[in-house]
Amino acid sequence: MSTGVPVDWAELSPQLVDAARRDRAWYLTIARELVGPTDRLAVDVGCGAAGMALAMARMMACGRVVAVDAHPAVLDAARQHIHAQWSDPRVRVEPLRADIPADTAALREMLGAPADLIWASASVHHVGDQQAAVTALAGLLTPGGRLALAEGGLPERNLPWDLGLGEPGLEGRLHAAQDQWFARMRADLPGSRRMPYGWTEALRRAGLSPVTTRTTLDEQPPPLPDSARRAVLADLHGRVDRLRPTGLISAADLDAWDRLLDPGDGQWLGHRADLFRLGARSVHVGVRP
Repeated sequence: MSTGVPVDWAELSPQLVDAARRDRAWYLTIARELVGPTDRLAVDVGCGAAGMALAMARMMACGRVVAVDAHPAVLDAARQHIHAQWSDPRVRVEPLRADIPADTAALREMLGAPADLIWASASVHHVGDQQAAVTALAGLLTPGGRLALAEGGLPERNLPWDLGLGEPGLEGRLHAAQDQWFARMRADLPGSRRMPYGWTEALRRAGLSPVTTRTTLDEQPPPLPDSARRAVLADLHGRVDRLRPTGLISAADLDAWDRLLDPGDGQWLGHRADLFRLGARSVHVGVRP
């Protein structure tokens, strides 16, 4: 069964910029741990708006950071964000169009040298053969180089279990529908293959060792500041709209969401003081021997 709603990267590109700005502190924290003192070439694969590319550049004394994506609209967003945020000539930050694993050989040539650090956040899961992508990225590393995959963790929660509208557990059912949508999306990808094991095993099968995982808690308790509340509402609105035509959300739940996300309704979530952000992000790192 088709998802009926493929990912529209041109439509999502403004949200990628917002996410890069919102996650700046997290990117800097992770980049500070990943970037080594002698690193001179870092690559951000599936770069979005280049939030992590910029964070890695800020941790490097000199060298080059390459922000890679296969989608022109995403690269345009990355290019604009880089231009607005970066001016240090000691580290060059540049966008580059390439698709992994199809363009691996071309990317190797364009990089001109093996990479010290490769970062891929929520991007490998958009490739039909995820293991092939991980193996291809591992092959771009210099000995001692690190491949960091930001995949997995726990989905973010924002709402109380009982909202007083519709059946309790509304957000949990949205997450369940999202899981089904994700499975359909993966099945529809060209060359789709299941990967019936975790990301750490994928890194090991790519020949990397040692392999480690670090999971960080992402929490903002209520009441949320206005900027965070707007981001939560925009994210919920986007997810509901993406799932609306799939049949994965019941009519009753859609009615509840329509009221909760309507600023003109008395039940609008924006009126509530008990919205929060709680999630967990995992980063899996493998080292090329």
